[in-house]
Amino acid sequence: MKKNVILVFLFLLSLNGVFAQTKEYRMEFKSGKELQKFLTYSKKSYPLVSAHRGGPTVGFPENCTPTFANTIQYNPAIIETDIALSKDSVLVMMHDDKLDRTTTGTGLIGNYTYKELQDFYLEDTQGNPTPYKIETLDEVLQWGKGKVIYTLDVKRGVPMQKVIDAVRRNKAEAYSVIITYNANQAAEVARLAPDLMISVSARGKDDVERMEALGVKAEKMVAFVGTSDPKPEVYSYLHSRSIACILGTMGNIDKSAAVNSEGLYYQLIANGATVLSSDRSKEAGAQLAKYAKDNKLHSKHIKEVVKK
Repeated sequence: MKKNVILVFLFLLSLNGVFAQTKEYRMEFKSGKELQKFLTYSKKSYPLVSAHRGGPTVGFPENCTPTFANTIQYNPAIIETDIALSKDSVLVMMHDDKLDRTTTGTGLIGNYTYKELQDFYLEDTQGNPTPYKIETLDEVLQWGKGKVIYTLDVKRGVPMQKVIDAVRRNKAEAYSVIITYNANQAAEVARLAPDLMISVSARGKDDVERMEALGVKAEKMVAFVGTSDPKPEVYSYLHSRSIACILGTMGNIDKSAAVNSEGLYYQLIANGATVLSSDRSKEAGAQLAKYAKDNKLHSKHIKEVVKK
């Protein structure tokens, strides 16, 4: 009898292990050149969702690795994440210049040292405190290896050189893209780190040629084309230069997809976007996975991993 009870207990434990399993969709690149090739546009480009601010939702706040881990349970993802600077010049993950909206703290983030920032907790999308603390860029980069591509949004006042130094220090060149907002910023990154991929604001020939004149190579560009579907000629030109396109769906497009049809995400990829930067990464990712399946698109860099 006792033996039977033990066997039943062990069986239940094994079942618990099975049901506790989760999936992760991971992306891995051995070098910056592999990343560049993956992000170079072709008709076989694999469509990806970019989780805006990492994919926050109920229980998971902006810009922290537990949220990133939750995001990649549903689909492979580019993680867009924001970098701010503490009073003692530590690179920390935060979108706003103030703590009030996303943490239990108040006031300017630049008024606190990193140690002082650890007194606060991050809040989720409903304003509920979570167990998670403000993380450093170093922590985020270390977590991301072999899991995601990062697009690093460098907030105003943060020295670009410090961000590049962090990428180097963590050997994160193979999965990091630096976001820039104008030609001069793109040129600065190209000068400081000519090997890194750069997200540039480009909506056509004039924008690309302006950056090329400043030393930014087209093969290092991924073009952010705005937050509304551009004209076909924009995609046509950028594709002719082998430049992949990021369309921002956060805001009106996400709202339209939620109200009308999730299939909108599918159509935006068919129109010419390669990446959709979305606040609804799970829903957008499901449509992108369908598009990839329908068009028989695959990538050796994307793997589905079962975790316990």
